[in-house]
Amino acid sequence: MNSSSKQAQMNSIERRHEIVQRALKEGRVEVDALAAHFGVSTVTIRADLNQLHDKGLLVRARGGAVASNKITRELSVSEKHQERLDIKRRLALAVAGEIREGEAIILDSGTTTAEVALCLQGFKRLVVMTNGLNVAQNLVDAPGVEVLMTGGTLRKKSMSFYGRQAEESLLRYRFDKVVLGVDGFDFHAGITTHFEQEAILNRQMCALARELVVVTDSSKFNKAGVHQIRSFGDMDTLVTDSGIPDSFAQALTEAGVKLVIVD
Repeated sequence: MNSSSKQAQMNSIERRHEIVQRALKEGRVEVDALAAHFGVSTVTIRADLNQLHDKGLLVRARGGAVASNKITRELSVSEKHQERLDIKRRLALAVAGEIREGEAIILDSGTTTAEVALCLQGFKRLVVMTNGLNVAQNLVDAPGVEVLMTGGTLRKKSMSFYGRQAEESLLRYRFDKVVLGVDGFDFHAGITTHFEQEAILNRQMCALARELVVVTDSSKFNKAGVHQIRSFGDMDTLVTDSGIPDSFAQALTEAGVKLVIVD
């Protein structure tokens, strides 16, 4: 692929990302208005909308498209912390049961992984790397846990670090497991998040660990963020609650994923 083709591809990715964000904010987007905004033809915009519709990220409507109810709105850390807190704590205990003494693990940023950190207090020999400020704070009183942080640029909304410094800091290590929270889990979109730089960092985390443990409550199924981290079924273990749709449970089991389901 030559440089101009690569640039065109990047432009289409960025344009479609912005289209989804505008639809989430405004509820509806119009073909003519989008064409004028991006300086492209209406044919190009219709192709964008059709692609986004096929992925379940928008719903085509006459003259434009509307936001899909499958797309999640990104919540702040404080909002996320209160949402389904009891389930998150039970999920965190189950995740801790998948971790062994002496392992080196990555805990992704997030409120569920912050609860996992609280469940690691009793470990006597554990190394934890995290990009989550709140995750690291929850490990301060864990004497047997060596805590490493990625560093990088702090994204205050999610209390997480991202960027080149964070990505490069991971390259010096190898890990037994990465524990990953998600914003959305969909058949077609896979495991997704809202923030592009976070998705890039998450993909690198997965590449550097022997096992991927995904943890999510069942409200995230059949929803999608904009940026894919992993495709559907591309994980070793899923920790979730009993609200997981039967179709997801069956497909993941057939894909060889270990399911840990809490009541």
